[in-house]
Amino acid sequence: MEAGGPRVVAFGGGHGLYASLSALRRVTGTVTAVVTVADDGGSSGRLRRELGVLPPGDLRMALAALCGDDEWGRTWSEVVQHRFRSEGELHGHAVGNLLIVALWELLDDPVAGLDWVGRLLGAHGTVLPMASVPIDIEAEVELDGVVSIVRGQVACASTPGNVRSISLVPADPPACAEAVAAVRDADWVVLGPGSWFTSVLPHLMVPELAGALHSTAARRLVTLNLAPQPGETDGFSAEKHLQVLREHAPGLTIDVVLADPGAVGDGGELEEAVETLGGRLVLAEVAASDGSARHDARRLASVLDEIFREKR
Repeated sequence: MEAGGPRVVAFGGGHGLYASLSALRRVTGTVTAVVTVADDGGSSGRLRRELGVLPPGDLRMALAALCGDDEWGRTWSEVVQHRFRSEGELHGHAVGNLLIVALWELLDDPVAGLDWVGRLLGAHGTVLPMASVPIDIEAEVELDGVVSIVRGQVACASTPGNVRSISLVPADPPACAEAVAAVRDADWVVLGPGSWFTSVLPHLMVPELAGALHSTAARRLVTLNLAPQPGETDGFSAEKHLQVLREHAPGLTIDVVLADPGAVGDGGELEEAVETLGGRLVLAEVAASDGSARHDARRLASVLDEIFREKR
């Protein structure tokens, strides 16, 4: 990791953002994660319903991804990711979720609470929520020609059928002011990989955050997924992901689209889709060598570093 490096803002949530941040912290010392706050399942959903707080799970994972590779970083990353196993009320709760919510209650400031957790972990970057209130995702899902509306991140990801589009509830949630400022001040903004409809696209629908993304002088990079997301993007080609992005964020230009050759069907169609967004396509092997549909942090870091340095 360089002490300086480009100012990079990464959008997303869950395992996709974890992969992106695990790579980015190796490339630059100035990383800001802007994280979705729509989770309504598991430990996060329980805390959200019981205490009325932002769902902490995706924020916790982002903080864990920014932990260093030294003993301190590895240990604290494992601690905050640890889940209790019991027959009681603590079952399934992640330690980091409880720690984050405790600091929120003590400080009455979500951004300050996340900053304190990041300092404890020695995180190489900053983690911010994309909105200052919890949101719900509503999706149009088509199955056998019938379109239905489902609400909630879990429902959107698990309802049988093809997701056609999403919207947010509330439709105009207040953006996190620090996240908006980070986007405006960035050199690069990175979207993806991740669950397309529930982790990536929601950021483009928070009005003030979307406005900053459209107007920022930063260059914009999309990292495509290695495989369709079951329950969300079954049957989607690489270029279909970009088409959906364009439909949800009309007028947004993309400078670079990064894809692994193994996840690309017709390279010509993908290149055409990238050009429609105003960008160029970079093909590079960024997948893990074990054949799983996950990005290798070091491979991804190497390619991102070359892109940022304009060597690719």
